[in-house]
Amino acid sequence: MMERLNQRAFDLLKAEIERLANQDPVGKVQQEIALKRLQRLRTQQGEPPTVEELRDLVDDLFPTFSEKVLKAAVRANHPGRSTTQGWSGIKLGAAALVSLVGGVWFLNLPYPPIRWTVARVAPMVLMPSFIQMDHNYRQAIAHTEQADQLVNQATSTADLELGKTKMQAAQKNLDALPVWFLGFYPQQYCTLFTCGWQFTFDEFQQARKDVARMDAKLFQETNAQTQLEQADQMVSAAKQKYQEAPNEGERQTAITQWQEGIDQLQQIPHETLAGNQAQTKLEAYQRDFQKVVGYAVGNARSGSLIEAARAFDAAAIEFGPDKPQSVATWEQIIALWEKAIAELNQISVDEASYVEAKKLLVRYEVKLHQAKIRLREEQAAIAAYQQAETLTAQLLDNAANLNNSQIAGQLRQIEQELGKVKLGTTVFEQANQLRQQAAAKRQEASRQ
Repeated sequence: MMERLNQRAFDLLKAEIERLANQDPVGKVQQEIALKRLQRLRTQQGEPPTVEELRDLVDDLFPTFSEKVLKAAVRANHPGRSTTQGWSGIKLGAAALVSLVGGVWFLNLPYPPIRWTVARVAPMVLMPSFIQMDHNYRQAIAHTEQADQLVNQATSTADLELGKTKMQAAQKNLDALPVWFLGFYPQQYCTLFTCGWQFTFDEFQQARKDVARMDAKLFQETNAQTQLEQADQMVSAAKQKYQEAPNEGERQTAITQWQEGIDQLQQIPHETLAGNQAQTKLEAYQRDFQKVVGYAVGNARSGSLIEAARAFDAAAIEFGPDKPQSVATWEQIIALWEKAIAELNQISVDEASYVEAKKLLVRYEVKLHQAKIRLREEQAAIAAYQQAETLTAQLLDNAANLNNSQIAGQLRQIEQELGKVKLGTTVFEQANQLRQQAAAKRQEASRQ
């Protein structure tokens, strides 16, 4: 006995397999499976395989396997067989073949009345139909399993694209199965050729449901990928717009768009591949957003505090702190600068406006210190002026009972009190005038 498949036939089939196999993981697996099947034939002893047997070995993996290569491999596997036949035999064989093919073709027409009758009387005549059904069934199962793995265990968009292709191929194979004929299980065919399938309506329906489920899954994945791409573009555009914004208004608009992009990422279904990818990107986007927004909010906050401080300073200046003011006015001015300083003290060292705030703080603290000095001078001037007035009233009441020396002494005391009134106070002019009058009268009393 010789091996069922010789080296020459094996090489022909191997070359066609390598041509058809894709370079993706699925194609490599299919190539390995097909070569293992052929190697198994090489280790077996017996009759050489027919074209149908070889086709059955590779058809479920490579539906487009060249028929010419199969026939060439069969011829190469029969080197001793004579290829010359008598013309008479050829003609008779051709005529018989044409008649047989025509009859088989008619009986295999996809019409229920014909199929049902033949299936009951001569089921083996339906061999071509059974072969086609076997092929489509095997392909449907193989494509469904491959699509299920690629779609439900996807690690990249390339897996989803390949899974979509396999799912469509499975759908095409299922559509080619005659649903109305599922009840006629080809027992004779499966007796001769081992079948690993049974045409049952439940099985067919389950395959349909699996394909429909994967179709819905792919639809969801496609929508999720689109949403992910849109969110990515929105975030990237917002970041660039924020960096190039010439003013605070446009920066705030960019921040709003940035937040919308992040919100859209959070809405992507987590059970999808895009949802998993979005979660990874979301962490980085939120970290950058918090950093930028925190900086922007800090700038806005410190800017508001500085503006408020400047407003209090402007209000204090309106009172005219460079002019003599009453005690009440100085107290209001001091209160305004204290509020300005309190606003600036809220700006922390890590905020961008900290240096500017400190410069203003120094200026306002100097103004506050000067205002407090002016307040104390005003209070002292008022007290001294009032004391001088009191001494003047007492002098006038007791002048008749005092001699010139006593009068001169009290006038000197009045002068001393009025001398405490400093320039820049509200009573300075009056105090200076009274002091001059008291000095003149003191000199007059001293001469007498």
